[in-house]
Amino acid sequence: MNKLITLALLALGSTFAAAHGDAMHVTAKKSYDPAKVEERSFGHGGNPKKVNRVIRLEMSDALRFTPSEVTVKLGETVRFMVHNGGQQLHEMVLGTTEELKVHADLMKKFPEMEHANANMAHVAPGASGDIVWQFTRRGEYPFACLIPGHYGAGMVGKVIVR
Repeated sequence: MNKLITLALLALGSTFAAAHGDAMHVTAKKSYDPAKVEERSFGHGGNPKKVNRVIRLEMSDALRFTPSEVTVKLGETVRFMVHNGGQQLHEMVLGTTEELKVHADLMKKFPEMEHANANMAHVAPGASGDIVWQFTRRGEYPFACLIPGHYGAGMVGKVIVR
C-alpha cells in the first residue's frame, strides 16, 4: 500500500507532507525559481513577474466555482485569483482528470496534507489565494476542489487553452 501511495505522489509530481495536527489544510509559501519549474502535460508554474492576465474565481459552500469555465491563450501566463466566499476550506487544483482523481483519493486518506505546489491554492474561509500558471499546450484541462466530498459533489471547472 505504501508503494502505491508513493507511486501516486510521484505521478503527480507533488510534494506532500503531513499537517501539524490542526484541522486546517494549508499551503506552504510558494516561490518562483525558474530552475525548479516542473513541466506538466498542460504547462508549468508561471513567473509572477510575467503575468499576462488575471482571472478571478469565486469558491462557495454550494461547492461550485464561479466562473466554472475560463478560456486562455496558448503560451499565456495567468494569475488565478481565487476567493473563498464560504465558511469552509476550499481549494483550486489544476491538473489532468487522472491527476485530480488520484489526488482526490489521497485527500480522502490524508485530509490534512500540506501542499506547496504551483498548480494548487488552498484558501481558508473569507480569504484569497492564487495560482500563476503558463499554459503551453492546447486543450481542455480541469480544475477542482479536492477537499474530501467536494470533488464528488461537482466542485470542478475547466480551462480551455486555444
